[in-house]
Parts: sequence; C-alpha cells; structure tokens
Amino acid sequence: MQTLTARQQQILDFIRERIDSDAISPSLAEIAEAFGFADPSSAQHFVAALVAKGALLREPGKRRNLRLVDAEHRGGERSGGRGGSRDGSPIGNGASNDSGFRIPLIGRVAAGQPILAQEHVERSLLIDPDLFRPRADFVLRVQGDSMRDAGILDGDWVAVQRSAEARSGQIVVARLDDEVTLKRFRRIRDVIELWPENPAYSPIRVDPRKHAFAIEGIHVGLIRNRR
Repeated sequence: MQTLTARQQQILDFIRERIDSDAISPSLAEIAEAFGFADPSSAQHFVAALVAKGALLREPGKRRNLRLVDAEHRGGERSGGRGGSRDGSPIGNGASNDSGFRIPLIGRVAAGQPILAQEHVERSLLIDPDLFRPRADFVLRVQGDSMRDAGILDGDWVAVQRSAEARSGQIVVARLDDEVTLKRFRRIRDVIELWPENPAYSPIRVDPRKHAFAIEGIHVGLIRNRR
C-alpha cells in the first residue's frame, strides 16, 4: 500500500471504525458529514485516492461497497466488530469456562422498564471475550426490518456495549419515551434524529422538550440467528 496523507489516513481510520462497529461501510454522505465536507463529491475524491493507493477495495453491485484491503485479519465473514460465528449460528448456551463469559440475551422490552430487567432476559450466552471490540455487555433480539439495509434483519441478535453517549452516525439502542429502538443516531448541533436503514420507514426527530430520550448502548456486532 502506498503512503497515505494525514487526511487520507483519518478517513481510512473512520471507514475501518464504521465497518468494525456497524458491519457495513459508511456512505459518501456520512464521510462528508463526519469530516465537514461541503458535499459528498469531496468524500468521493478521498475514497478514490484510497482505492488507487491500495488501502480500499470496491465490491461491484453492492450498496456501501467499500472493503478494507486488510480485512482478512477480521477472520472471514463476520458481522460487526468481531462478532458472530463463522456460519452465522447462535453462539453460546453451554456452561461457563475459562475461555468465555456470559452476557444476557434481551428479548422484548416492556414499556418503561430498564432494558436489563431480569424479566427481559431470555437466556445467557457464553461469549468469547475477543468476539466483539469493544466488548459487548448484552445482546438484543431484533424485532422488525427497519435496519435491513445495514444488514440487521428481523430475529438477528445485536451485540451492544452499554453507553449513555454516542457519536453521530453510530447505530445505537435508544429509549424514546417508553419504547426501546435500534436506529442510526445523528446529531447536528442540538438536533437529534434516529434514522432507519430501510426507505419504508421515516426518520424520527427527537425533541427533548417533548420526549424523554436516552441512549442505552452502542451496536458493536451482530449474530445472525438462523431459526
């Protein structure tokens, strides 16, 4: 790979971070927003340079089609930071041992109750601590297809690190009034929006004066639950 300029390296690091956290590359518009470019064409210029220098590859026929040249160190087809089994099967229902730790699998969350309330825990999963970077604190069962275009499908399990804060562009588990939802978080100054990854759904604009809002955690990986 050819030597990168400082800004090219920053953009490559941003793309790597997004692929690790969301299991999908950012769009040109998201890169432009993150770096304060006036329009996506500026982001396209940098992406083209990274491809030309051998730092990125494009996968034809795919949306969000950027792939890291060094992606092989991620261990093949895994979704999320380092999450999921190689064949997409559910992970962990055995006894704890020295090579793993247990985290709760959260099912449907009742309105107004803490997300980690015992009645929401369907089971505990035995997880290799190196599967997710950063580490997950719980796994949430996905309901619905609003995040379909981010590769997150109905019935999947998303690994979540507990956090009350997130950067614009990250996929988060958020509480809006009494409901818990998985959406892409966007903040521009004082404006907060929760964006789906499916054009059939509309973004949610959050008005803190009218709604109780809190971030419960950040998506760090995915386990494809083949039923």
